[in-house]
Amino acid sequence: MRMWFVCRFCCPAAQSNSNPEWEAKVLEYFKGQLKEKESHSWVPSLNDVPLHYLKPNSLVKFRCLVQDMFDPEFYMGVYETVDPSTKANVLRCGKYKDVTECGVDLNSRNTVTAERQTFYCVPIPGESPWAKEISFLSAARVVPSTSYVPSRQKRIAAGCDTTHGNGDSKRQETEAPSSQTTAPSDTSSHLDLNFPLPGERGPACLVKVYEGLDSFKLNDTLEIYGILSVNPVLTVLGEEKDPSLLLLDPTESMETPEEQRAHDPPASLVPRLHMLYARPLQHNNPLLPSDPTEDQSAFVSSFLVEMASVRAELLAYLTHVLLGDGLAAEYLLLHLISNVYTRRDVLPLGKFTLNLSGCPLNSYTERLYQIIQQLVPCSYRLSMSLHTMNSMRLVPKKDYVANRLVSGALQLARNTSLFLDETQLEQGQLDSSGVRNITALGNLISWQKVDYDFSYHQMEFPCNINVLVTSEGRSLLPSDCQVPLQPQVTPPNMEEYLTTIHMAQFTSQINKFRVYLSLARTLDYSISDEVTKAVEDDFVDMRKDDPQSVTAEDLHRMLVVARLLSLSLGQTTLSRDGWMRAKHIDMLRRSRTEQQKSLNGNEP
Repeated sequence: MRMWFVCRFCCPAAQSNSNPEWEAKVLEYFKGQLKEKESHSWVPSLNDVPLHYLKPNSLVKFRCLVQDMFDPEFYMGVYETVDPSTKANVLRCGKYKDVTECGVDLNSRNTVTAERQTFYCVPIPGESPWAKEISFLSAARVVPSTSYVPSRQKRIAAGCDTTHGNGDSKRQETEAPSSQTTAPSDTSSHLDLNFPLPGERGPACLVKVYEGLDSFKLNDTLEIYGILSVNPVLTVLGEEKDPSLLLLDPTESMETPEEQRAHDPPASLVPRLHMLYARPLQHNNPLLPSDPTEDQSAFVSSFLVEMASVRAELLAYLTHVLLGDGLAAEYLLLHLISNVYTRRDVLPLGKFTLNLSGCPLNSYTERLYQIIQQLVPCSYRLSMSLHTMNSMRLVPKKDYVANRLVSGALQLARNTSLFLDETQLEQGQLDSSGVRNITALGNLISWQKVDYDFSYHQMEFPCNINVLVTSEGRSLLPSDCQVPLQPQVTPPNMEEYLTTIHMAQFTSQINKFRVYLSLARTLDYSISDEVTKAVEDDFVDMRKDDPQSVTAEDLHRMLVVARLLSLSLGQTTLSRDGWMRAKHIDMLRRSRTEQQKSLNGNEP
């Protein structure tokens, strides 16, 4: 019933109605249906289903990050066609599609030009394999589409496709998009899909947005529901366009070949998606309800009962992973649930960048990252070798020739766990690019922002990224907290030791850890006036004994630790016991750090 409605909505007969009220009714219907809790089970996802399995002009969804926002474009919102057999004029709607029917009357006074904007969207960078797998297993099942019939067409201003005019015979499309999506062709080999992270796979999409433009921002993570368009006439890459088409679409005469390549990639590789409804994603953990509904409230309430027990189990697991170091495991757990919950002027509140120093060399940090990757829905490990820092593009940069934003590795979704492996940094000279990359990482850690490069100026984009730095000594990067690792065990075979620890955990237990870490980030938190007064008095007392021993920066860090300790236990307010616990573990950490400094006199 629902899918039939979609097809009916996209067909010419339904769109010939010139009454504008149908648009509002259609959007209202779709939004209502898509908010149902079972909607995910009957709408196929571009993230999970191969493109050639999907029927053109059908309803699909796409879980993505807004990587770039192109300039607004004009299209024929309403146009008139002439029936070749009856010569009758018919009004049609050009909304939610890229190509028009044949026989467009370009001289009609009933033509209405409208405006829409195009977003270039990519799969969420660094999405963990387990998150993709769970999403795939719960995705709607479809069978390959066999109804696609390509035709001989020409492109006009609205992405229009017609033989209007001289009727010259144009190229005959003979292959469905499936031939290019199952095996990359020569076209795809030199097409840059502009993914922020190297080695990423999945479809990119050009999303056509018709309403609510002010509600979207660059780097938003969204689940978009819309009408799929993969018309082969959109595959214009590398083809010489007929000069007569420029009369029909004058804007194309102003585009450079580079801009055409970036803005009009083959639809078989970068399909078009006409947005009906978009849902902002607060997280991309498929084990949690994603909407703030009654179901989510019930889920949270039921899980809060076992927060303390799950925390104890996770802490024991992390202690084994960190070679028996319980204090380091405590801080790692707090780091994994940290989150920028607000900003005060330029200061991001809630961030908790952890520097885990004293890490064993060889493969330990890589295995540690793989274990963290199994716990969080989104992550990326940056090996800070000299070659990587000098050659990799971390900061997105505007390409004015192609009129697009070239992605960088720091263009990440909110709550991504960024693992900076400083143990890979060897002796050598950083070039100018390496220095810029180190500066960008420092700004990300300190201010939770990335300054995108627009050549003539820098543009600041706030972010919310959990940064973990592993290093041999104290990191050269700033951090909110340094914890020297003190292994209590020295396994003869590190790889076998860590593999055994991970394999000992049941999938159901790992899933509880995944839910716990994501859920703790979403909890509200407050401090009563009574506890605030007690903390202030305690701070004054600590400074009485030695004013230099406790600074305002130390107080801020302890308050962050106290907040995270409370949330880790499922407590949404700070208690006196919570504050005393935060002071205690901070004292243990500082004592260990001072001890490490005395052993390594060369450390700052």
